[in-house]
Amino acid sequence: MSDRLDAVLETAAPLLKRAGEVLSAAGAPPDHGVWPSLRRVRLLPWDAARAVAALRPADLSEAGPELRLGARDYAGIAESLPPPGVWSGEAAEAYDAARRRTAGHLTGTDDSLGERLDATAALAEGLAAWMSRARSELAVTLAGVLTSAEALTLDAETRRGRMDLASSGEAEAAAQIAATVLETVAAAYDAASDLMTATEPLAEVNWS
Repeated sequence: MSDRLDAVLETAAPLLKRAGEVLSAAGAPPDHGVWPSLRRVRLLPWDAARAVAALRPADLSEAGPELRLGARDYAGIAESLPPPGVWSGEAAEAYDAARRRTAGHLTGTDDSLGERLDATAALAEGLAAWMSRARSELAVTLAGVLTSAEALTLDAETRRGRMDLASSGEAEAAAQIAATVLETVAAAYDAASDLMTATEPLAEVNWS
């Protein structure tokens, strides 16, 4: 399913490619704001925009409900484990301890399979939401870039059929377009990093 980013990216492609070409050839002033974003993203604007456009939140849309259904299944299995009943003695006590331990592995504790499935479902839902936000925010940024004075500067040079690397105006325009796009992508990277850091406990298993 296409969205606003798919629509605007095609229109923005020539501008982003040209900005990258000028930036690669002419560079930018040492103190320009494009450099921090370039170091963080490590991509030129066109490649960075394509990386965000490759995100497909719809691919995760069914993951959360399916994982939560699995968690409920584990809870049902845990509840179905029969107690010793009239059975008594050391063997009955050992069985009941094993039953409770197994039930705890299945559901009810932070490290149980059910809780981890719920946490994984939350991660899938969080990733899908992040992808949607990243795509939407980049679409807004690209729409703004397309109508900017910097875009007009680069377009004027394109119509003249030349790239005047001695033109500080063109180099500045390319650097500013790149900075604007890469700042948006870098912010999306940071949001994804925060999400993954918050879910690091999913990689830990502390069963005893």
